[in-house]
Amino acid sequence: MTSSTARAERGLTVEVAPHRCFACGTLNEHGLHLDLHVEGDRCTTELALPDRFQGWDGIAHGGIICTILDEVMAWSLASTDNWGLTARMTVDFKRPVRLGVPIRAEGWMTASRRRLMDTAARLVDVASGEVLATAEALYVAADAERKRELQARYRFRLVPSAAATAAERELIPEVRT
Repeated sequence: MTSSTARAERGLTVEVAPHRCFACGTLNEHGLHLDLHVEGDRCTTELALPDRFQGWDGIAHGGIICTILDEVMAWSLASTDNWGLTARMTVDFKRPVRLGVPIRAEGWMTASRRRLMDTAARLVDVASGEVLATAEALYVAADAERKRELQARYRFRLVPSAAATAAERELIPEVRT
């Protein structure tokens, strides 16, 4: 979230303070600086990986691909106000991810039970639509106290967006901070 915000469903905007996360943080000079967009239980990002993320010649390192997929799955939980840690993740690499080529990562929640949340993701070539990698992950939600700490640290808020209609604003019972 290079802008430190992402759009969510029902006219809500997810806001977070600048931070150093390797994947989405704006303050990490070596990071990916992913520009994440959250709508409902889905998260997306588009980018072209620069040469510094190379594995084999001209191909993105597999760990970077895993990081991108993990990040979109983790942020897919944002609109349900869940904060969690990755407990397990599996990735299937379908095709090499070429450096400098526009790619799109999409993550979504597939199931939720108590403090466990299942997610899935895919990475596609923007031009061809070809699936380059897929992933599934299990996240464990933070307990209420830890969630409050994280929300305070990252100044996490769900707020009505400027584009929200008056009717949408009335549907938002209480803004969580």
